[in-house]
Amino acid sequence: MLEKFFPKLMVDKIQDIDLDLLKKNNIKGMILDIDNTLVASHVKEADENAVEWIERAKSSGFKMCIVSNASRKRVVKFNEKLKLFAIYRALKPGSKAYKKAARLMDLELDQVAVVGDQIFTDVYGGNRIGMYTILVKPIHKKESILVMLKRYPEKLVLSKYMKKVQQEDKQ
Repeated sequence: MLEKFFPKLMVDKIQDIDLDLLKKNNIKGMILDIDNTLVASHVKEADENAVEWIERAKSSGFKMCIVSNASRKRVVKFNEKLKLFAIYRALKPGSKAYKKAARLMDLELDQVAVVGDQIFTDVYGGNRIGMYTILVKPIHKKESILVMLKRYPEKLVLSKYMKKVQQEDKQ
């Protein structure tokens, strides 16, 4: 039952995502969360690290769409430099925004990876509809109270996930 909260891949930061591995898994597009995935939650615009990584992924042939639960103002400001497809107030983990993002990128659901820092929104939302899910460690400790409260049950899920990964490694 907990497997629906397990990511396909877990990395420390977005720059650690192996783009060749994604290609081998027939991934052609990525849905990107903003807060604590691409930049810290308090950073208003895409920083140099985010811009460079997105440019590298785009030059490798990946399509991308920002999908965020943040406000229109937040997403539009953040996306000014990037000029990606973007969906704000996405109501993640609901599937509507994920499906819309796949349509905007003209891709099938199983050709899309969801990249985010939260299990109960990004990973669960992507897993529910058959997308490839990538969990990144949160960039910064400063988070809203709601997100901070979700981090506790996330730790329990992650411990189960790590046990599963370790068992698979032994086989």
